[in-house]
Parts: sequence; C-alpha cells; structure tokens
Amino acid sequence: MDRLEKSMWIAVAVVAIIAIGGYFIFQSVTQDEHAETPEENTDQEEGNEGEPQEEDDEDQEVEGREPNQHQSWQHMEYPGEVAPDFSAEDLQEPPSGNWITFGGNIYNGRYSPLNKIDTSNATDLKADWVTSLGSGYEFKYSGEATPLVYDGVMFTITGANNVSALDATTGEIIWEFRPKLPDTLDTLCCGWATRGVALGDGKVYVSLLDARLVALDQKTGDVVWETQVDEWEKGYTITSAPLFYDGKVYTGIAGGEYGIRGYLAAYDAELGRQIWRTYTIPAPGEPGHDTWPQDNDAWIKGGAPVWQTPAVDPELNMIYFSTGNASPDLDGSNREGDNLYADSMLALDADTGEYQWHFQQVHHDIWDLDPANPVVLYDAEIDGEMRKGIAQAGKTGWVYMLDRTNGEPLIGIEEKEVPQNENQKTSPTQPFPIGDSFVPQEITEEDVERDLPEDFDGQIGSIFTPFWDDPVVLKPSPQGGGNWPPSAYNPDTELFYVLGNDNYFAYAHYAEDEANKFEEGKEWIGSIWQPVQDAPFGGTVTALDIKTNRIVWQKEWDTIAYSGIVTTKGNLVFVGHNDGRIIAYDATTGEDVWEFMTDAGANAPPITYEVDGKQYISIFSAGNSLAGTQHGDKIYTFSLEGEYGSLEDIPEDAVNTSPIKSDESEEVEEQQHGQGDVVQNGLKVYENNCLACHGAEGVGGHNGPNLENSPMLDDDEQLLEQIRKGSGAMPGFENTLEEDEINAVMEYLKSLGNKED
Repeated sequence: MDRLEKSMWIAVAVVAIIAIGGYFIFQSVTQDEHAETPEENTDQEEGNEGEPQEEDDEDQEVEGREPNQHQSWQHMEYPGEVAPDFSAEDLQEPPSGNWITFGGNIYNGRYSPLNKIDTSNATDLKADWVTSLGSGYEFKYSGEATPLVYDGVMFTITGANNVSALDATTGEIIWEFRPKLPDTLDTLCCGWATRGVALGDGKVYVSLLDARLVALDQKTGDVVWETQVDEWEKGYTITSAPLFYDGKVYTGIAGGEYGIRGYLAAYDAELGRQIWRTYTIPAPGEPGHDTWPQDNDAWIKGGAPVWQTPAVDPELNMIYFSTGNASPDLDGSNREGDNLYADSMLALDADTGEYQWHFQQVHHDIWDLDPANPVVLYDAEIDGEMRKGIAQAGKTGWVYMLDRTNGEPLIGIEEKEVPQNENQKTSPTQPFPIGDSFVPQEITEEDVERDLPEDFDGQIGSIFTPFWDDPVVLKPSPQGGGNWPPSAYNPDTELFYVLGNDNYFAYAHYAEDEANKFEEGKEWIGSIWQPVQDAPFGGTVTALDIKTNRIVWQKEWDTIAYSGIVTTKGNLVFVGHNDGRIIAYDATTGEDVWEFMTDAGANAPPITYEVDGKQYISIFSAGNSLAGTQHGDKIYTFSLEGEYGSLEDIPEDAVNTSPIKSDESEEVEEQQHGQGDVVQNGLKVYENNCLACHGAEGVGGHNGPNLENSPMLDDDEQLLEQIRKGSGAMPGFENTLEEDEINAVMEYLKSLGNKED
C-alpha cells in the first residue's frame, strides 16, 4: 500500500471514528432529554436496565431546587483511613473492629464476633462518651439510625437527615452535613425518619427524605454527586439506609400510603447514574400481573414500597428485600387478586435486577400487615444438611424462614382457609408458618373483659378476620408484630431475636369518605383504623430457634418494642427501650444482665465495634414520634473502661456538642409565635408534633385515633388536659410546648370538628 493510499485510509478511519462518536454522543443526549419518568416507564421489563440519570457533579441542578444549597462544615482533621471499594469478602465478614453496613454485614444479621464484653462483665459497662448531634429533636423527627464505623470514625444521621462524622473513641465531631430539604415536604406517612447511611470507596451515601440520593466525601462531608431518585410531591420518599455493594448503591422507595408503584434501584457508586430499576408491581405481560385486576389500573398505584435495606448473597449473586402493603392499605374492593409482589420477600439478580423468586406473606392485604422488618441471611444445619436460609419477621407476628436459593420454606408454611368478605375481595387462604408467633394473634372474650372499656360492645376477631362497615377489633395491629426495628441472628446460640408489638386496633370501611379517594401526592389508605382508646399495649423481645421456629425465651414489656437488636459472641443481646434504657440480656436465657437510662427514647438499633483493642457499645437515643417517646439528639457510647455509671454522673461539659448552632428550634418558635390566625399557627404546631401519629387533618395516622370525630373536640377542658398530660400511647406536651402553642394547637383541633359546619 503506497503512502497516498495509506493516508486516505487513515482519513477515512478518522472520519468514521468521529461519526460513530458523534452518534453515541447524540444518542446519550437524546436519552437524557427523553428519559422516562416512573409513570411513563410502566412497561419496563423486570430486571431491564433503567435510563441513566444525568448527575455529573455536585453543581448539577435538581428539579425544583437550586444547586449547592446543602451545607457542610469540617471541624477537625479527618483522623482515619478512607474506606476502600469494599470487596464481597469484606462485606460478608461479621463486623468486629468496624461496622460498615446497616446490618453489620451484607447478610443483615447484626451479629458481632466481639466478646471482650460478655455476660460475666457487662455489669461493669459505663458511658464512655456522649455526643449531642444538635438536630432532629423536634417531635416530628424520629431517631431510628444505625451508626456505621470504619477505622475509628463513626458516621450517623438524624431524623432531620443531618449527617455527622465522629471520632469513634471520643465522640468529637469531625464534620457535619446538613441538606436543604423542601419546606413543603409533607408526603411522609410515618414522621421524619431515616435509618442510616452507607459507606464505600471513600464516600458516605445518604438517601434523603425528599427522594434524592447524595454521595459525600468521607473526609470532609462535601457533596460529590447528587441524584434525584423520584418526586416526593407524588408520594415517593426514602426512609431506608442505602446499601453499598460491588460498586453500586442500592435504594428502595417508600410511599405505600400514597398510591405509588414501589421499586428497588441500583446506582453507579462513582457517578450516581442509575444502572437498573425493578418495579415491585409487575406491568401487563410480566409474571405476576395476573394477580391484579385486568379491567382497571389498580396496579399503577399498587404500592409495595421498600422500607428497609436489602441483604446480598455474593455466591448466589442475589439481592433480597421485603415489600410493603398494597395500596390502598385497607380497601381491597378495587384490586381483586393476590396483588403481587406486595407483602412479599423478593430476590433479584444483584447485577441486573432481574426477578429470581418471591414469597408472599399476606395475600391481598387489607390489614396493613406488610413485612417492614429487614431480611436476615443465615447458614444453618437443618435435618442434618447445611442450608442457606433467609428469615423475616412479619407484622403478622410470625418469622418466615425460607431457602434463599429458591424461596421455598425451610421449616414449613401451610396455606389455610381464612374468613371471607365479598366486598373486600379477600383471598380464600393465607400462609401460616409452622412454629410460634411472637405476639398474640387473636382477641378472646377474656381479653375484652380484662383490657377493653366496660361499654365495649363491638366485634372482635383474629388475624386475617376481614372487615367492612362494622368496626372490628383485631390483633396484630398495623404496628405489628414485627415492624421496622431490625432483628438479629446469633450463629453461636442459633437463635433469631425479634422485637414485637402487641396492641388492639379497630378497622372499618367507609367507602364514601372523601379523604380516602385517590389523589396524587395525598395520603390514601382507603378506610379507617385507630387504636382502641384506653386499651393496654405491650411489646415482646423474643428468641426463636432457627431450626424449629419455636420460642426459646421471651421478655414481655408494658410498652411497644421499637428499637432494634444487636447480638454478640459475648452471649449478649442489646436492645433499646421506649423509656430511654439500653438493656443487655443473656442471649441464651434472656436473663437481664445490664441497663443504662439515657435522656430520651432509645428507639434505634445498638451497634458494637472495636478500636485499638477496646470494645464499644453505641446507640442513638433520640426518641420516636410513633412510639410517643421523649425526644433528644444524643449518641451514647459505652465501654468497660467508661467513667459514668448513670446519666446523673455525666457532667454537662463532658458532652460533645455540635459547633453549629441548630436553628430548628428558632425556626419552629418563629413559625408558632408569629403574627396571624391562631388556627394557622396551631396547624404548624400540629404538623411538627402530631401529624405522624394522627395524620393530615387528624385522619389516617399510624398510632393515633381519628381526631375529626373525637368527643374531646367539644370539651375544651378535656382536650387541653389531653394535650398537656397525654394518656395511653400519647405523650404529654406540657414540658415541650409553651402555653400559647398548646392553646393554638387546641384551636386547630377544634377547627377539624367544625370543618363541615
């Protein structure tokens, strides 16, 4: 080939390369400009890769928000090493020195092989350091986060979504990140809560309540990238901690009370671009769609949110999680069928999101008995054979134990006939696991005589009893059974530890209620529910044999159990209590070993870690709106070398405090004391203190009764006393609200009863 011919071919090649490159650039721009919205993408095949979202850097504008409105402050030099791109082996290791994932490792077992603290010396535990995080202490916030620890640094988040990095040996604050959330954010069914952050490849990953995913620089807290996962205005929010695995960040979407279509999505950990998205409600033509009506669009707003952090088995290359209730929660009349994959345990291919298997715990749920507890992976010898198990504690009060390779029961689960209601299109059968329930599942006449008001003459039932116009009181309630507080598995004792709730709830259907008609971005539960006034409520801490699903020991509390669990090789189980205690039990027998009273509801899961050979126990004690507990903002950390044996022993100047003065209290005070209509001021007080339990305009909450028809609205003295003193599960506000705030919220509540006048 002569020189001229060679030059010609080189020129042709260059032109071809430019043309091809230009084509792909054009395609990329076109895809970004025409990326499908969640609503438009309804025919996407399960497991198909979703469109990447354009989030090149931290200056990328997010719709509806100006860029760079987040703030980060660095208070001291970062003392540790940067986290690597953790390998599958790193993430499978039981947590000892570090605690690098939400569940301790990607099996979600919350078991640590640390044993320097054990049943013989746990009574010597004392507070080592305490840190006030300076945010999230208003009543609308709930402290539910699991801290992470890597190389001597702790990362944690408050209910206000503020993230802090702390020295894990002293509690000194290294840096703080405070996101800018929309002032009008109101699509949160259960209060402002988040359950933690993720860590990997030098970044801290944060899921925000307004459905954004943010990556922070591990050393400074500065934003590296930000991605809008979905639109909060339509009911899509995120409360779960994200999961880092194999260069991806996984997050689910919440919003089952808002008629959303749930999904799990994977994002590139380096760039924040979406890799795949798998919907939990199958579209027409996909397996499972035939469990939804074929003559309406109930599946489009069918619910099945993802409330919790998934687990992963790298050997099987599967990612596992559970899904929430079908929408609307309590009205099944327009969604005939089993409603897959709501109320289910799901396994997907971790690389592609492709469906692998499912197991549905509640067919055609009309009771909000969805599995909100994180799934736990374990290996155990059953009938002489090592099996790969997966366990999940349901709101039903059962633990479901399956083979995680295929979703088949390990212990046995029987389909049994259940009572029917034609209006509700109820399923003829429901799954009943072989084994013990960890809370009561029926109400007896003896229960009525002992626990319910003397004038009670309503209907009672047991699990899966349907309802329509006439109210029916049932157990378990929408609080569970098992709710969000994570369970734990100890391979040494071969026991599975779970927290349970036990209270009376009344259900009734009111089809003509305007509040229960679907409107995008509005709460939509489809009926009425509320706790039985003045009835007792309780909780359980239960250890079940992983091989038989039978109770080995159980502790009964006179309040709901609403925190989470960690268990250790030291034969200990640590839990938090509503009254502020962190408690240690003997993991084998359930015997009380140690406790420490903090200054707020201990409603988050404890963790344990080790630095320089010293073992620590740590818990975020900040209270919880739905539990009605005292609010605070502190991390308490304990060791055998700690100085403080009680809360009273801790000097005020020994508590680490945020160098940033929180403006939350000032903002709320300004809103509530501002000039204007007293009812409008009362609405602001209500939104910050009452909405999570009682719902918008006093209807549809998750822990409190319907306020619109409360007889107290016609009795100022009784209403004022209830607000000040509280009763039952409701706390009193006389020590947290000022007198004019109490009067303002009282006037707002009275306006609810008069709104139809």
